[in-house]
Amino acid sequence: MAPKLPVLSGDEVVRLLKREGFDVVRQKGSHVSLQKGSYKTVVPLHEELAKGTLLGILKQSGLTKEDLANLIGKK
Repeated sequence: MAPKLPVLSGDEVVRLLKREGFDVVRQKGSHVSLQKGSYKTVVPLHEELAKGTLLGILKQSGLTKEDLANLIGKK
């Protein structure tokens, strides 16, 4: 069974993606664009990301819920 999605802020997601090898391409206002190879995603810098937003970011970045759980565990 897939792990439950944690509640994360935009800053935390950006930090996790950077640890996974993503680079910040640009920032416009409260939205940060990241890229790794052909994977591109935009993370809004909100206090709490909605579950659907977090799922969309994972899908765009090619990561699974398990990958996210592993990244969080590496802190």
